[in-house]
Amino acid sequence: MSVSLSKNFTDMKPSAVREILKVTNDPGMIAFAGGSPDSHAFPCAEVRAVAAEILERDPVSALVYGVSEGYEPLRQTVSKWLKKRSDIGTDDDTVIITAGGTQVMDIATRILTSPGDTVICEEPSFIGSLNCFRSHGCRLAGVPIEADGMDIAALERTVKANPGAKFIYTIPNFQNPGGTTMSLEKRKALYRVALENGLAILEDDPYGFLRVDGRDVPSIKSLDTHGIVFYAGSFSKILAPGIRVAYAVVPKSAAGAFTIGKQVSDVHTGVLNQMIVSRWFDEYDVDAHIEQIRKIYRRKLDLMCRCLDEYCRGFITYVRPQGGLFIWAKLPDEVDMLEYVNALLKERVAVVPGSAFMTDDTAPCSHIRLNFSTPCDEDIVKGVKIMGSVAKRFKK
Repeated sequence: MSVSLSKNFTDMKPSAVREILKVTNDPGMIAFAGGSPDSHAFPCAEVRAVAAEILERDPVSALVYGVSEGYEPLRQTVSKWLKKRSDIGTDDDTVIITAGGTQVMDIATRILTSPGDTVICEEPSFIGSLNCFRSHGCRLAGVPIEADGMDIAALERTVKANPGAKFIYTIPNFQNPGGTTMSLEKRKALYRVALENGLAILEDDPYGFLRVDGRDVPSIKSLDTHGIVFYAGSFSKILAPGIRVAYAVVPKSAAGAFTIGKQVSDVHTGVLNQMIVSRWFDEYDVDAHIEQIRKIYRRKLDLMCRCLDEYCRGFITYVRPQGGLFIWAKLPDEVDMLEYVNALLKERVAVVPGSAFMTDDTAPCSHIRLNFSTPCDEDIVKGVKIMGSVAKRFKK
């Protein structure tokens, strides 16, 4: 006898990234498939110190139930920090602490859509969010991305073809997996299209503080004068992913519903973890820490790009990202991408097939996603050399 599953989950596939990560634990596997920050970027000593202080001085407060909206000192700190650093948030917005950035996608989808509704998203886009939308019974309408972000003309056609769509999902900074950064002009245009068509915007910005080249671009949320943008940020990439603390900046008109969605999901984010992040801000220079980890990622991005140029020239092409953790690499059109990915796995190199990030993962795709933050320098050099060696078998 077998249980009957929800139709929303019956045809869903597990995240290709999560599945590939299972094999990356094998000894000798070079993992270009992950998305975790470099462990050397974790402020381990600082976290150890603040955690010990909390558990020594105020353990009860850290171990009881918390408020669904989040630990109040952390909410205030995040609100002030975002306003000062990125001009995000107004008196008409509310900061709510979540258990990771993906929970923002889950709750926002829960309160904004019903089964059968359409979500408009970039093509390609983050597999975790795509599966989140699918799990709520949403249809996906993809919009191609260009070197400077979403194709606005295609967006307008997609909106017209999908009347009644609920929101537009975008990762404007160092897009995952595409690596692109949306220009200010396109951010303004996207906001205009959403406003004119009664659409909300879900702005996912987990990598925004990891810029290594160029100048910061104002967030879409900072342009929001009508309360239609839900902004998601995270401490996973600037502190540590295992701590699972993120935040949403939500229009006050939707804050009550978002809080109920949070209560239904997990009641509240772990109080101890929230207190650790809050004390980290109080006792250390977070902005200086961000500048230091940017140096780590700038160096590792430079290294992977140099290796790709040396060992994979003529086979792999890419546009160097201005930040983030990923390179979106294109193979020659005549090469079977999945065959190349499987050939790399046999040589102990794991990459993510680009098809995993498409709204239709059965459509032809000639891209792979490479992560440069997780592997050590030695593995970056060794792994890209292997990529170049395997590529020779596929060249015509």
